[in-house]
Amino acid sequence: MKITWLGHASFRIEIADCVLLVDPWMGGNPVFPDTARDDAIAGATHILLTHGHGDHSSESISLAQDLNIPVVGIYDLMSWWEEKHHIQTIGFNKGGTVDLSAEVRVTMTNAVHSSSVEGPDGPQYVGAEAGFVIHGEDHRIYVSGDTDVMADMAIIGERYNPDIGILCAGGHFTMDMEGAAWAAQKYFNFKTVIPCHYKTFPLLAQSAEALVKGLPGVDVRTPGVMETLEF
Repeated sequence: MKITWLGHASFRIEIADCVLLVDPWMGGNPVFPDTARDDAIAGATHILLTHGHGDHSSESISLAQDLNIPVVGIYDLMSWWEEKHHIQTIGFNKGGTVDLSAEVRVTMTNAVHSSSVEGPDGPQYVGAEAGFVIHGEDHRIYVSGDTDVMADMAIIGERYNPDIGILCAGGHFTMDMEGAAWAAQKYFNFKTVIPCHYKTFPLLAQSAEALVKGLPGVDVRTPGVMETLEF
């Protein structure tokens, strides 16, 4: 299995027979090199979308059209996009699990944030924010999505026992490094933690040092943009 950070909250996850683009935001992402775009999307089979904000969703429709692959996410937004833009979607809701292939499945989990897309008169709210647990290759990857620490993490940790956590940790819009470390210690038994939603803008945390210090004994990995981690 391979996990590649595309910057901000975007990831490429190669797992079993699937290549997942999680919250892909490349065009306009100040830390993503435009020359790496083809490598980032090569062979993609699905787009996983946690919520509607532009720094997560703005390329989902065009990628779905260009690559002829489905967007997987909250039912309300998926239904609207399928009808409006005629793209393939897999819409489901929190607590639901969908099979992406015979070897990979995804469970939608709760998150605490907001979810909107730009409309003609301002933000248009579309469904709800979410996270995912990705199951495959004997791994369970918890993608927190944009969220604060929440008590529901106890349920996610106990029920799915993820071994890898991809955690938003930049602060201001989400939990910060200290909060992510606290949540990982209290609610999970991760072997590996990968922070995201940081270093993109000056407003966000520029270092994951507090997360590393807060999780002794956990393999906290801080890849560079387009750096691939293998498991």
